[in-house]
Amino acid sequence: MLKTTRIGDWFQLTIPLEWNGKTVADIFRNIWEAPKKVTHSFRMDKKVLVNGDPANWNTPLSQGSKLQINLFGEEELQITPNYLNVDILYEDDHVIVLNKPPFMNTHPNDPKADINTLVNAVQYYLQANGEIRNIRQVHRLDRDTSGAILFAKHALAGAILDNMLEKREIKRTYVALVHGVVKQSNGTIKAAIGRDRHHATKRRVSPTGQDALTHYIVLKVDKAKQLSYVKCWLDTGRTHQIRVHLSYLGHPLVGDILYGGKPLVKRQALHAAKLKFIHPFTQERIICHAPFLDQPIIFKDIDIYSL
Repeated sequence: MLKTTRIGDWFQLTIPLEWNGKTVADIFRNIWEAPKKVTHSFRMDKKVLVNGDPANWNTPLSQGSKLQINLFGEEELQITPNYLNVDILYEDDHVIVLNKPPFMNTHPNDPKADINTLVNAVQYYLQANGEIRNIRQVHRLDRDTSGAILFAKHALAGAILDNMLEKREIKRTYVALVHGVVKQSNGTIKAAIGRDRHHATKRRVSPTGQDALTHYIVLKVDKAKQLSYVKCWLDTGRTHQIRVHLSYLGHPLVGDILYGGKPLVKRQALHAAKLKFIHPFTQERIICHAPFLDQPIIFKDIDIYSL
């Protein structure tokens, strides 16, 4: 774990032994793998100091040196803040993980007209705490899907986490309730997913679609009701991936009418139960478990902390 602190608008990191001899450019390019455009803006705006002086980006750093980056300055808000209750699973100066309730969009489709989304709510939360910066959504959950979702609090964190997500370094575990008794106790569904040309929002398994890989383990079976509780995790992040793949397997999600599920509950029975990643600035291992917000209805007797 790296030694870090916040001093006003500045983030300070003490250079560890393993970074001795590396340059600021090395840290941005090779350790954080920040995009060139983001890195260039920090360099041109002179937002990086070493021991209080403007950084020479190509000078080797010594163990114990203080790398200071202006990360926390105010920004012109692009999202309308709107008070809605938020359930925080983890928060620091760089990231925030929320437990999204069902029946709420992650982000507005129309930024001016739609303000009752999780993005608007977390934007209000930041502003109320004196953080006048745009929240950055790292990934999304469908409107009816509940559970852990990750946001970045500043541009550098957002860029790094976007890259981590693309490299599959942010691990997300889901729990689903599906129709039927899943006979194989575990498996992998490898089937490309593309748009359904007959439906504007629907996806389908298609040989011309994008590669998609879903792993699953059966947690519990209710033979009397012909239902199965399934743990899923993804190697890709296609739209509706779990919903499409489990329907393709012959076991659509309960409540997921779009993909063949029956309306036994008021929404698709899918919950993002666990989120795991290595913090890009502290190297701390972050694990968040999201309690079920409607457990008695859908996910009875499933222990999320054992996933």
